[in-house]
Amino acid sequence: MNPDLTCHLAPLDPEHPQAQALMALSEAYMGALYPAESNHFEPPSGLREPHGLFLGAWCGDALLGCGGVKFHAPQSVPAYGEIKRLFVLEQARGRGLAQQLMAQLEAQLVARGVGWARLETGIHQPEAIGLYRRLGYAECGPFGGYQPDPLSLFMEKRLA
Repeated sequence: MNPDLTCHLAPLDPEHPQAQALMALSEAYMGALYPAESNHFEPPSGLREPHGLFLGAWCGDALLGCGGVKFHAPQSVPAYGEIKRLFVLEQARGRGLAQQLMAQLEAQLVARGVGWARLETGIHQPEAIGLYRRLGYAECGPFGGYQPDPLSLFMEKRLA
């Protein structure tokens, strides 16, 4: 990959063939790390407007990363967005694409008046956990429909 190639983020239909290919790679990776009951894959339809947002990180014509957010507005707790399907191709890691995707997803939540971002990740993903901590996410308990799982780490961040 050319390190000088300019990348940009853009909204992406999660049903787009390249998005589907990235999600399949992500699911295969997660499937190698965790049993099926510990994987919580959001279906593409859950990341479409008005209930979600999905972004792609494009470098030229190649989709190198993706990430989405699912909007939650429960009656009993503040509204939040759940970060889902964040994934960057292995050969494109280390270029800041995941951080850019996270920043844009958070900005979209703020623009919608949503004050919290939450996520679930696995304990066997130190790079992802490190990224989330660097971005200000702190551990929290299970939220939404999640149950406690020793292989899951739940995190949240108060947005400005």
